[in-house]
Amino acid sequence: MRLTFDGNLGVILGGSSLLGLALAKSMLNSGITPVLTYRSDASKHKIEKALSPVSSGFKTLLLDFSNRDTLKNISPKILGSPDFLIDFAQSDYERLVSSARVDDIYTYFEENISFRAAVLIQISRLMLKCKKGRCVFVSSTAASQPNPGQGFYAAAKMASEALYRSMGLELGCRGITSVILRPGYVDAGRGKNFLSTHANETLPKIPVGHPVLPEKIADTILFLLSESAGSFNATEICIDGGLTAGKQS
Repeated sequence: MRLTFDGNLGVILGGSSLLGLALAKSMLNSGITPVLTYRSDASKHKIEKALSPVSSGFKTLLLDFSNRDTLKNISPKILGSPDFLIDFAQSDYERLVSSARVDDIYTYFEENISFRAAVLIQISRLMLKCKKGRCVFVSSTAASQPNPGQGFYAAAKMASEALYRSMGLELGCRGITSVILRPGYVDAGRGKNFLSTHANETLPKIPVGHPVLPEKIADTILFLLSESAGSFNATEICIDGGLTAGKQS
């Protein structure tokens, strides 16, 4: 199936992540210019090192979720008019609820919920000017089925899902849709680190017997951005090999 796209500029929040970089390569191959956000010079260098050998048709944008001043970079003069938004951004904070520091929790939720809401406000306003836009929020199956220690992570994911779902409900009639993608264990980032020590007890719980590859996530998101997926809106989709389909033994 040949995918077609109504637009050629896509913003990737969390652009230096392995999933963000995998998607950027797929977007470049499909004629879409990815704008990858970064929050430090090291993250920017990582993006350039990964993508420069592949193509020069990408852009980078400073967007630090811990620094409100960087919100000014989401402007027509700097960013342009995005057609797509893909959100991988999520800082890491895993603690048992009773062992967490209150100050850390305030900071964590400000970065992962409040700042994200501010980004959505500005991005959606840019999309409204063109009366079109597709948004994909990459959540996690942990949002509904967290492991011990993932309570705050799950809470941030669920709150962010609500923001994206509401945006699709409110703006779908004006050409802007949203989809929530819930990966299970992915062979990258946190999932890869977890499986390195818990594979024996975790993999048997996945009916297909293996984690999801980053390239499969990228291919799925690319489909969701395409015209073929235009009727998906304000909903969540699991890509977890069947992990959450049945009871866990």
